Amino acid sequence: MTVRVRFAPSPTGNLHIGGARTALFNWLFARKMKGTFMLRIEDTDELRSTAESVKAIFEGMKWMGLDWDEGAMPDGTDKGSFGPYFQAVRAHNGVYKKYSDQLIAEGKAYHCYCTPQELDAERKRADLEKRPYRYDGRCRRLTAEQKKELEAQGRRPVVRFHIPEEGTTEFHDLIRGDLKFENKLLYDLVIVKASGFPTYNFACVIDDHLMDISHVIRGDDHISNTPMQLNIYKALGWKHPEMAHLSMIHGQDGTKLSKRNGDVAVGDYAAKGLLPQVMRNYLALLGWSTSDSQQIFAKGELEEKFDIAGCQKNPAKFDLVKLSWMNGEYLRAMSPKELVEAAMPFIKAAHVAEGADPAFLEKVICLEQEKYKLLTEIPHLIEFFFTEKPVFDQKAVDKVFKKPEARRVLEGMAKVYEAIPSFTEAELEKAAREFAAANTLKAGQIFHPVRVAVSGRTEGPTLFRMLEYLGRGKVVARMRAAAPMCAEAAV
Repeated sequence: MTVRVRFAPSPTGNLHIGGARTALFNWLFARKMKGTFMLRIEDTDELRSTAESVKAIFEGMKWMGLDWDEGAMPDGTDKGSFGPYFQAVRAHNGVYKKYSDQLIAEGKAYHCYCTPQELDAERKRADLEKRPYRYDGRCRRLTAEQKKELEAQGRRPVVRFHIPEEGTTEFHDLIRGDLKFENKLLYDLVIVKASGFPTYNFACVIDDHLMDISHVIRGDDHISNTPMQLNIYKALGWKHPEMAHLSMIHGQDGTKLSKRNGDVAVGDYAAKGLLPQVMRNYLALLGWSTSDSQQIFAKGELEEKFDIAGCQKNPAKFDLVKLSWMNGEYLRAMSPKELVEAAMPFIKAAHVAEGADPAFLEKVICLEQEKYKLLTEIPHLIEFFFTEKPVFDQKAVDKVFKKPEARRVLEGMAKVYEAIPSFTEAELEKAAREFAAANTLKAGQIFHPVRVAVSGRTEGPTLFRMLEYLGRGKVVARMRAAAPMCAEAAV
């Protein structure tokens, strides 16, 4: 079988975690099976679909590295021979009307003149009677004369598909196995709105068939739509694609994923300093795993190892802590050149190290590579190397400079470092330890005041390499400038 899969988002918002995971799984399946991955924009919601959302989808896909073989393109063109790939364009071209007219002519669909108010009243009545609401098909039995009378009232009909009232609708789900639905529990769904635009359930069936989609891989919130869609396939005499419904994604607390627990736009994660390869790696583990529960994947490994058999039925949990950890693992594995390249957009945006020597900047960036979790942390962690004087953390000042020996240490070490012949990491540490021994102090009583004086912080890179990189002039000047602060803190 030639594999053709699609990601078909509705452009009513940004590309969020659930949609990104669906896109990724389709992309991985296509790459594993040497098939085709398509991007189709399902913009038949006239009120909520926006150009901004379409742009956000393109940008999110591009950032994640999910290239599509055919489909809608950012410049408004179509890539591939099955277009147009925007459903609104297809609707205007009459693609869906052809098939809705066919179903009406064959008695498998009908015009419904019920108003929203009438339908709402029926729903409320069902609630009062404590029974599930199901449209009763009243318009199915209208005569031509009754239709004319309703139209004379100004009513604009929708088109409803007639679901069989008896029997079952069954299908095999590649993840969940055999599923069966009682037709009497389904309802005559609207397939064409009063505006003439198709609904989701109708348009996706028509397009999946016309675009030769072989597998539909989507979230399990679509399982309830599937029996209705399968009945449309059957009514049109078409074979339906293979179906695979992915598990839902929950927050770490087990509740539905929301902005509070991580369901924000993919672009927001990019802005926070997450690497796109990390997002692919992490999302792949939400509802899928290898037999040995591999966590970190090298470039190209996911495409090789992904299979539908590894997809799970139970909801996956989106864990921001694990996502951050994984990003740190990727950052630590980068070469200096890769790390600098990834960090530079954030450094430039923060206006840090402007005009700095590239070789020196690379050394500074790599100083704390083992500690980074997000790229957005880097500008703040390195900025004191490039400022005239450090910005002091008040907690650091209160904790370290109030020690009775702090001023004496800074004044004494300033003299030592001003005179030291070789301003290198090893010599700087040796001199500090000798000063501590000569003044009956512990090493920490030297190290802490020096660190705060030159960086403004209690934490940072290895102390003496940091001093070497800062250079004699800055180190001595900063210690002398900080010494009076110790007296103030001690008062």
